[in-house]
Amino acid sequence: MQNVLNTLRVLEEVAERQPAGVAELSRALELPKSSVQRALVTLHTADWIRPAPGTPTRWLVTTKALRVGRRASGELGLRDIAVPVMEELRRRTDETVHLAIPEGGQIVLIERLETSKPVRIILPLGHNLPAHASANGKALLAAGPARTVEELVARGLERFTDASITDPGAFLGELAAIRERGYATNRGEWRDDVSAVAAAVTGAGGVPVASISVNVPTSRMTDESQLALGVAVREAARTVGEMIGRMGPV
Repeated sequence: MQNVLNTLRVLEEVAERQPAGVAELSRALELPKSSVQRALVTLHTADWIRPAPGTPTRWLVTTKALRVGRRASGELGLRDIAVPVMEELRRRTDETVHLAIPEGGQIVLIERLETSKPVRIILPLGHNLPAHASANGKALLAAGPARTVEELVARGLERFTDASITDPGAFLGELAAIRERGYATNRGEWRDDVSAVAAAVTGAGGVPVASISVNVPTSRMTDESQLALGVAVREAARTVGEMIGRMGPV
C-alpha cells in the first residue's frame, strides 16, 4: 500500500513541478531517490508520465491524467461545448483563452487555447487559480452563493502582489461591480505579469459551472483593450451557458 501511495504522490509532484527530475522530487517529497525512481518507472510504464524533450532524465505528465480527470467530473462534456466558442474568442482577440471550473473549493484550469503572439501567458492544465486574485476566480465568486464568498473572506485574502485586493470591504465592492458589468478583471493581482478578463458560465438555475477568460501579459493590457476583451468574454460565456441549457446537464 505504501508503494502505491508514494507513486501517487510522485505523480502529483511531477504535475506540480514538471519537468521534474529524481533529485528534485526526492527532496520535495522527502523520499529516497530509489523510491522515487521506482515510482517514475511505474508511472512511465503505465503511460502517466513521459520524458521531457531533450532532457530524458526529467519528466512531464501525459494527457492521460487529463482524460481521466475529465471523465471523473464530467468536464469532457463541458469542454466539448466550450472549446468551439473559445476558438472563436481566440480568433477574435488573438490572445490566450482559458476554461476553468470550481472544484473542491479550488478554481481549476481545464483547457487552454494559446495566442499566436510570441509573448504569452502559459499556465499548466490542472493548475489551481487563486479565487480572489484571478479573473476566473472572481467571476465565479460573483456568480456563486454568498456563503462561498463569506467563507473565503473569513479565512483571509492573501496578498500576492501590490495589486491584490485584501480588504474585505473593497473585495465585496469588486464582486458587486463584476455582477453589474458581467465580467471580472485582473490587472496583476496574482502575478505582476499576468492580466485577464473572465466571465462565469452559468447552468441550470443560474449556478456557475465554469468560467472563460482571456489572458494577456500585463504589458499588453490597456483600459481600452480590457473593455473590449471583457465584452467579448461575456458574450462567449453567455453563449456556452445557453448551449448547456439547451443540451441539458453536463
